[in-house]
Amino acid sequence: MNFFDTLSNLELEPFVLSFKLAFTTTLILFIIALPLAWWLSQTKSKAKPILEAITALPIVLPPSVLGFYILYTLSLNSPIGAFFDEYFGIKLVFNFTGLVIASCFYSLPFMVQPLQSGFETLNKNMLEASYISGKSKFTTLLYVALPNIKPALLTAIIVTFAHTVGEFGVVLMVGGSIPEETKVASVAIYEFVEILDYESAHIYSGIMVILSFIVLFGVYVFNAKQKKTFI
Repeated sequence: MNFFDTLSNLELEPFVLSFKLAFTTTLILFIIALPLAWWLSQTKSKAKPILEAITALPIVLPPSVLGFYILYTLSLNSPIGAFFDEYFGIKLVFNFTGLVIASCFYSLPFMVQPLQSGFETLNKNMLEASYISGKSKFTTLLYVALPNIKPALLTAIIVTFAHTVGEFGVVLMVGGSIPEETKVASVAIYEFVEILDYESAHIYSGIMVILSFIVLFGVYVFNAKQKKTFI
């Protein structure tokens, strides 16, 4: 089979599943990380370094370690996994739900840290003026803080999305490789290499490289334009 035959027979389902996972994870993490990043940027609590360290753990932990503990926590051998299976009939491993949960843990710092950095660069006088005018912290966050950290906001969303698309170790351990359920693009590439189908692996990997470059290039171009706007 030549290159063009391989390309014409390319299965798109792993890519569709990867982007579905990335979109779902990014949306959930934005809802979770927004108040967390805001609190971390504003608080002077002694617990702040502890929470920051916990949030950043997925960056330094090997994916196999993180994947193992997530797998164990969600499995029927743990109280959490057993509870959801017994009372709701929901299994949290080797399905798309498990992938989303694992991805949220794995990609959490990529959403929190850019947002926190953006909030910390805000002019404090602007925030104080909002509070003095009677605006609540929630209103100040939505209508004052967020519109003024557009580059950080875009970076958080795009990098989280791209990072989730590229996940491998965690999703493989928690989801396995079930077609149309948990077999994302990164897992498909791994399986192609295992069976020595390097041509398909090249095509899949090339697509991932191109998509990742386009995403990151877009982020840098947008941030550069934003900087020129404020100069």
